[in-house]
Amino acid sequence: MNQAGPADGGGIPAGTVRGAASLVVEDIAAGYGAVRVLHGVSVTAAPGTITAILGANGAGKTTLLRAIDGSVRPGRGRVLLDGVDLAGRRPEEVARAGIGHVPEGQGVITELTVAENLRLGLLLRHRADRGAALAEIYQRFGVLAERRNLAAGMLSGGERQMLVIARALAANPRVLLLDEPSLGLAPKVLSGVLDLIQRLRDESALTIILVEQNARSALAIANSGIVLNLGAVVAQADASVLAADDALRRHYLGF
Repeated sequence: MNQAGPADGGGIPAGTVRGAASLVVEDIAAGYGAVRVLHGVSVTAAPGTITAILGANGAGKTTLLRAIDGSVRPGRGRVLLDGVDLAGRRPEEVARAGIGHVPEGQGVITELTVAENLRLGLLLRHRADRGAALAEIYQRFGVLAERRNLAAGMLSGGERQMLVIARALAANPRVLLLDEPSLGLAPKVLSGVLDLIQRLRDESALTIILVEQNARSALAIANSGIVLNLGAVVAQADASVLAADDALRRHYLGF
């Protein structure tokens, strides 16, 4: 893995095909200071699949993503990307290894243009290849190409969500963590975002971990899922099995 930083022109070449990756989280315990949030959580995400992480507010879903991306240091457990343990590494190391994270809340920098936001995602690429990588993003996201010179703060909610996903993709991840992409979106806009997530899996062979409060929508596009409650796994199965479990839906999923 190239360890050169963006200032050195190092990073991931635009034409690099990393391939699908497996992500295995083993017995992760994590939290904030003395507050333990996760209690031995394990997840296996097969290459080129969507794994939904479900549960009520406070169940530990976001903390799990932060433990995977390095922004929360696990007290124990492993985060294996194709067998390589990334647990406890710094977020920039995890990102360079191939894990991208789209946090909750449409985290665009509103004062910057669409193009400037996307260039932030390109910093892991070789400097000479960033132009080609940006062109690929514009080809996939036509609406962002049309609005490239517009301040990100002028975008609609759906367009902002598209921008943060595109910015994460600009770094050429093998695994993409998505935290509540439906938050604040109208149903019609949500449908478009979920369709985009499916196409990313199917066309780019991305391994996607999807944290989502809207359990019905998440299970409709996921291959598998886990349900968290108070920081522990209470169910783990194929998405169709979870969606058909009436007791589980009533007690933990709210539909």
